[in-house]
Amino acid sequence: MPQPPPLAVPGPEAEPEAETPTATATATETETRSEATLSVVICCWTMDRWDDLRDAVGSVSPARQPGVRETVLVVDHNPALEERARAELTGADGFGDLHVVANAGPRGLSGGRNTGVELVHGDVVAFLDDDAAAQPGWAQALLAGYADPSVAGVGGAVHALWESGRPRWFPEEFDWVVGCSYRGLPEHPARVRNFIGANMSFRRSALLVAGGFRTDLGRVGSRPLGCEETELCLRLAAALPGSVLRTEPTAAVRHHVPPQRATWRYFRARCYAEGLSKAAVARFSGRGPALASERAYLRRTVPHGLLTALTGGRAGRAAALCLGVTTTVCGYAWGCTGGRPHLADRADEQGVREQGQTGGETA
Repeated sequence: MPQPPPLAVPGPEAEPEAETPTATATATETETRSEATLSVVICCWTMDRWDDLRDAVGSVSPARQPGVRETVLVVDHNPALEERARAELTGADGFGDLHVVANAGPRGLSGGRNTGVELVHGDVVAFLDDDAAAQPGWAQALLAGYADPSVAGVGGAVHALWESGRPRWFPEEFDWVVGCSYRGLPEHPARVRNFIGANMSFRRSALLVAGGFRTDLGRVGSRPLGCEETELCLRLAAALPGSVLRTEPTAAVRHHVPPQRATWRYFRARCYAEGLSKAAVARFSGRGPALASERAYLRRTVPHGLLTALTGGRAGRAAALCLGVTTTVCGYAWGCTGGRPHLADRADEQGVREQGQTGGETA
């Protein structure tokens, strides 16, 4: 079984769990709320989201987010984008201490994140998607969670910003399809199993102990696979017994959702890819940990959403809930057999056609 590559220096996303805080071995006295520093890593790969990328980088500048020490922008094997980012963003007003670097690892989001972790200097590393923008108070809310030395990671809320408006049929319970917080997640600070990748942070020391993100999981280009964050969180918890991952909903970001993600075709493909990805996580981490939150989601969140849709006369939303669950289960079953991710391949091809040869999805 391949293992996550070691870093060069000395991946439904969460359900509440019972509180059992104990000390985290990697936490130090300098990593407290009053003294901890925050480095931000943003990974990008396409020129098509340039305006979103500018907004993302600007939203985490120290002028807007006190506590941010630096931002590392990792460009995933796109020399033209790297050159433009260096020319237009580095040293420009409103972007703070920004470092533009090339992904030194394998192509994909995991390799880019690992590259960023190797280069940052802050006690805490936050990851922000290139099409998301941090809201006021984001950095301070993340850092506040690290006052507890048992906390190894803090995640925040991801609010969908629908470019063409939310489709009437699209259920809030499935906002994870577009990389956003969904109905059923904790609305108050709570211990969770894992975070949504668009808005999460970890103690850098904990990431080093865990070994970073697996490069054989997660997005590469526009293919809508994922769960590298889930696998990392499970591995981190195993490597650091007693450590805590917490969600802090006030540490919020806005996540841009383009029109091509608001389609039945993308919905179906993303659900199928989620099933494939969960099958991969189950192979690495075991079915018990990998599917614990999903079982609770299927027992409580989905039935409640289905009942609400049916009693409210929202037949399209009820159909989407049923389709989403069925397609995700089919993807999981196919992934357990080692089958080829053919629907994910077609979603990848669709993304390239709709957004151009340099476009795609990396939520």
